[in-house]
Parts: sequence; C-alpha cells; structure tokens
Amino acid sequence: MIFRQLFERESSTYTYLLACSETRQAVLLDPVIETLERDMAVLQELDLTLAYTLETHIHADHLTSACRLRSLAGSKIACPAADALGCADLGVAEDRPLKVGALTLQPLFTPGHTDTHHSYVVETPSATRVFTGDALLIDGCGRTDFQSGDAATLYRSVTEKIFGLGDDALVFPAHDYNHRHASTVAQERERNPRLGGGKTREEFVRIMAELNLPYPKKMDLAVPANQLCGDCPDDTERALRALENKSIQG
Repeated sequence: MIFRQLFERESSTYTYLLACSETRQAVLLDPVIETLERDMAVLQELDLTLAYTLETHIHADHLTSACRLRSLAGSKIACPAADALGCADLGVAEDRPLKVGALTLQPLFTPGHTDTHHSYVVETPSATRVFTGDALLIDGCGRTDFQSGDAATLYRSVTEKIFGLGDDALVFPAHDYNHRHASTVAQERERNPRLGGGKTREEFVRIMAELNLPYPKKMDLAVPANQLCGDCPDDTERALRALENKSIQG
C-alpha cells in the first residue's frame, strides 16, 4: 500500500492518500479545497490515478474538494450512504466496503459527532489502521453539540467499535491541533482525557456538556456546500476564504 498523510493548516485537517501499489489506483480521504493543487501534484509525483474521494462525514469546518477533483481527475465521489447525497457516485456502509485495486477500506459506522459519521479501517500485513475522522482525535474527540451530534452515541461508537479493534491498531484522526500525527487504540483507551482511563458514559456526557465551545465560524457556509460535495457557488467559496483570512489577521 502507498500511504501519505497530508495536512491543511487553516482547519488543521489531515487528508489521507491511500493507493494500491499494484494498480496505482488511489483514494483521497477527506480532501480540502485549499490543498487541491498540492493533492494533484502528489498524485502526479507518485504516478497514481485518483479513483475515489471519500468522506468520513459532512464537514463543518472546511470545504471538500471532491467535486473539483471529479472534474479535474475523473475520480468518483464516495461518502457514507446514510448521507444520501445526490452529488455522490457511491455510498459506502459497513456492508459495502470501498475497494481500490487490492486495497479495501472497511467502513465502520461511528455516529455521535454527526449521526452518519463513518471511520474507515485498512488492514495490511504490517498494521491495522483506523481513520477515525472526528469521532476520535489524539487525546480528544470531535464535539457533539451541533449537526446531529450526541455525546452518549459517540461514547458507544468509540468504546465499542474503535477501541475494539485491538491495542496495536494505529489511529489516524481527521484533525490535530498540536502537530501530532498518529496514536494507537491502546494509548487512547488508557489516557484520552475525555474517553480513556475507564471513564463511564455519564462522565463523558458531562465532560462534553461542559466544554462551552464557540459556534463554528464556517458551519453555516460549509455544511450546505459539503452537502453538494463542494459544488457550490463561487461566492460561497470566497466567503469561506474571507473567514479564513479574518481569522489569520485577527
């Protein structure tokens, strides 16, 4: 398997490139519009054909480049089938894995951050990798106070499904704000301050309720645009970039 972890600075988003080394067919997981040119350059450098873009969920903090990549690279758009997006070419679910050459991405239904959120498990001879989206972060997790989120549901998703993958499974989150790249199931089960150390569901629900996080500044623009797979009016993209510039200058 060919694997690259790519980072978008403004939203601290990781995009993952996974490809079959035999067929040179690739998938980009959670691509971001700001890094479109970079992603195209990496594909060219590695002599890969982009077969699919794939989403863990409908994002509230950035705009996906799925639709733009379909236009430029001829890739198909895959996303959780439960989202029922008219712009998608393929819906994935636990009983409908995504196959790219000899590579299989096994969807794992992990709601709680959103009610259709999926993680993806990739098994290779050397490691089990789980791409956890916003369900499980390094020493944290995605918020549950908007966009169909539910703390008790997220607790079950992480403790019963992700933590059940085995201690050595490598955890690759959708975001990290402290320049960390990966973790393990064992590490998160032991020391995650929200979900680890044997915390009960009630303790987790209380922790999440007491976070008092600000309203996501891009949510009202990003969610509708991502429900169109990023095929949004130019003024939406300009407005999202203006919010980024304001954040940098402020």
